Amino acid sequence: MLPLSQPGSDELPGGAEIRRLILACAKRAGVGHIGSSLSIADIVDVLLRDVVRGVGTDDPDRDVFVLSKGHAALAYYCALHLRGLLSEYDLSTYCQNGSLLGVHPDHRLRGVDVSTGSLGQGLAVAVGVALGMRLRPAHARAYVLVSDAELNEGSTWEAVMLAGHHRLSNLTAILDDNGQQALGKTEDVLRLHPVLNKIEAFGWQTVDVDGHDQRELSHACATRSDGRPVFIRARTVSGSGVPFMEGLVAWHYLPMSDAQYADALAAVGDRSRELVSGPR
Repeated sequence: MLPLSQPGSDELPGGAEIRRLILACAKRAGVGHIGSSLSIADIVDVLLRDVVRGVGTDDPDRDVFVLSKGHAALAYYCALHLRGLLSEYDLSTYCQNGSLLGVHPDHRLRGVDVSTGSLGQGLAVAVGVALGMRLRPAHARAYVLVSDAELNEGSTWEAVMLAGHHRLSNLTAILDDNGQQALGKTEDVLRLHPVLNKIEAFGWQTVDVDGHDQRELSHACATRSDGRPVFIRARTVSGSGVPFMEGLVAWHYLPMSDAQYADALAAVGDRSRELVSGPR
């Protein structure tokens, strides 16, 4: 089995290394959702490195993270691997028979708190978690990463209203606002903006950041409000880091050819063009 990661003095920065791993795993598995995963690479890198406490532990005071954008789970698996919470072998089983690493996350996997994938449900779960945290003397927080397409759904807005009503200051939601979804541009499917004005109207504190600037992301995730939940709009690009994928809806689904894979690896700064091997 060729290594998925290549540690050393020339190791790629976290976001770039996650992108390389996304490409390698997706190519080997022959699956899509590549653009969606690349979109959140910097966000999950920051969350697992700097923000969410106690990932993969049984600490009762740990934070809880919900990846509501479940179809981008590959990016999260890669981030777990870089944090030492997922082995190289396990990562190489992505989308293989018998693996817990499917296209959508499974709560049986260490580091995954909630099984997700039915878009629109993750924010509601995070609101429930945040409410539950109030019942015990803890300093834990609930974090949830949602897609812009999820804001097409009524259940998401019910959760937004409930969180604002209960002033869940222990809840942070991050919006992966890449402007597109499975069937087209988000603004064409159902107009979303000005989203921050809408969220603020329901009693949230809002922050607007570049979703590929890790310093901005880290600072925004450290925001603590005066008794309100925090909503971070992270402006992102689907397929970020791979120019021929960026902003194209097709890469919500498409797998890569060998030539495309080589070009994509070169774009993210990889040092090898070998295909990932693993269990067959």
